[in-house]
Amino acid sequence: MTLLVVSATPEEAVHVPSTARLLITGVGKVPAAASVAAFLAADPGITEVVNIGSAGALHDHLEGLHVVGSVLNHDLSADALRAFGYDPQEWLRVGESPIRLATGDLFVSDPLVRARLAELADLVDMEGYAVAWAARRAGVPATLVKHVSDQADAGAMSWPELVDLSARALGEWLTAYLDGAGRQVTP
Repeated sequence: MTLLVVSATPEEAVHVPSTARLLITGVGKVPAAASVAAFLAADPGITEVVNIGSAGALHDHLEGLHVVGSVLNHDLSADALRAFGYDPQEWLRVGESPIRLATGDLFVSDPLVRARLAELADLVDMEGYAVAWAARRAGVPATLVKHVSDQADAGAMSWPELVDLSARALGEWLTAYLDGAGRQVTP
């Protein structure tokens, strides 16, 4: 088995084990989808994708690390596309967890946006859906693991000072995941 670890930024991936294959995509859905799709097309030996990253909590009680069960493309006009006869596939199931992640190109720090998204999801990020979508199109399973860095409010603007806490937790989880699953990863 060959696992690909995907992160949007180098800051979120600084504690990824050095034995892991790591792809840094850049921030946002388009860079994430394009990077993952290109990498998987170039290396058909990848059998699993694990997307790690920080996320904003949409509910005050959420903190720490979460494995995502479903992910929403939140800034898509899904109802309009359905009305035109297209299936927008705005929700993707990626695991058994009850945790719902909303992904969009909007950096959420506005309380009104947070409240609207909280009706649909638990966490918010900017790449998870795109990574899951690209992996699914390539026929490769994806696991999304997110660490709460902020409350998706004005405090989110302190992300540069907070991201290392998320990076450490994600690196620890990834090390345990790799060791516990007995997986061989190759650089």
